[in-house]
Amino acid sequence: MSKGISEKKIIAFFLIATLGMTVLQVNHFMEPASAQSNSWYLGKGVKPNTYYTYEIKSADTNQGQPFLITLYFKEYNSTGKYWVVPTFVVDQGTVHNGTLYLSDLDMTALGSSPIPQDMAEYRGAYATTLDWLAAYVPKPGQSLGAASWGKIAAIGGSEIKPSGTAKVTTPAGTFDTTVIAYYKGITNSIYLDPNLPFPVKAQTYADVTTGTPPTQYAYELKSMGTGEPAIPKTQVEIPKPPLTLLTPRGSYNLQLLWDPIDIKAGQVTHFGVIFTDDKNNIVPRVTYGFKVTDQDKKVLTNLDDQRAPDGTGKVDYTFKSPGPKHIQVTVQTANGESLDMFVESATFDVVAS
Repeated sequence: MSKGISEKKIIAFFLIATLGMTVLQVNHFMEPASAQSNSWYLGKGVKPNTYYTYEIKSADTNQGQPFLITLYFKEYNSTGKYWVVPTFVVDQGTVHNGTLYLSDLDMTALGSSPIPQDMAEYRGAYATTLDWLAAYVPKPGQSLGAASWGKIAAIGGSEIKPSGTAKVTTPAGTFDTTVIAYYKGITNSIYLDPNLPFPVKAQTYADVTTGTPPTQYAYELKSMGTGEPAIPKTQVEIPKPPLTLLTPRGSYNLQLLWDPIDIKAGQVTHFGVIFTDDKNNIVPRVTYGFKVTDQDKKVLTNLDDQRAPDGTGKVDYTFKSPGPKHIQVTVQTANGESLDMFVESATFDVVAS
């Protein structure tokens, strides 16, 4: 073999080896990028000057009645590593607003957030609904193809994990989502778009041993966009009968009716209460409490041992002054039996003119 041929073979060998190393290096850098595109974490894709509006129902806030929350990501504080998020809530016509500082790590609302006292319960609702996944997917997130994201913190709780895909439509649009699910007597589902900072929709249920599980929390994306959204003005909403609320354990539906429909201070209002179980069957032999408070939660009257032998009760009451009032109905016995340690009640909001 000539010297020239040998040198060519050696050069070719080194070229092939070098090319192979280059390919390996390219693959090495491409793999994390690919994995990252298939992962998700709370806050992914958020940008300054964008907003998201959700309707939320939470069993721990206002007895599960829906409210709207708008989060406006005004700017990012690089020193503190948090987002400055002016936030407003519309709950039954009343507007509450403040500013949340949301951690860049997992969108947790920091304790230093400058919010007024009336926003505190909504900050709590945010933490237990939109931010519920914070324990599972802070930065850098988890794969949407992972076998499991972890176990839910409850006795007998199942794994929470990606469980297929679903096309979800809300007032904000139609989204191709990954379903994050866990099972606890019933399937709980959270639907997330990999390109949005919060899930698009969720439906979860409370942990109960009997009966139909009531909703623990549910939400859906109503709108999103760029630019600072306008803060709405408070408008007094006057409720109309009938009003129906589920008791916290999901055992009873309480329906409140009244006549005349327009409640007026100084005139007698005839209230009716209907008691049904979680399957909407009338509950007989009920005794109940009927407590009336004003908007400052001062007790105006407290009537115990009211009778509803056929599952319906009646109370006549005259409001002495106009304004928002609260009526709490508490089931004391049902089917003639005491509820022991359990408190089954619901509080209705009414307005006297």
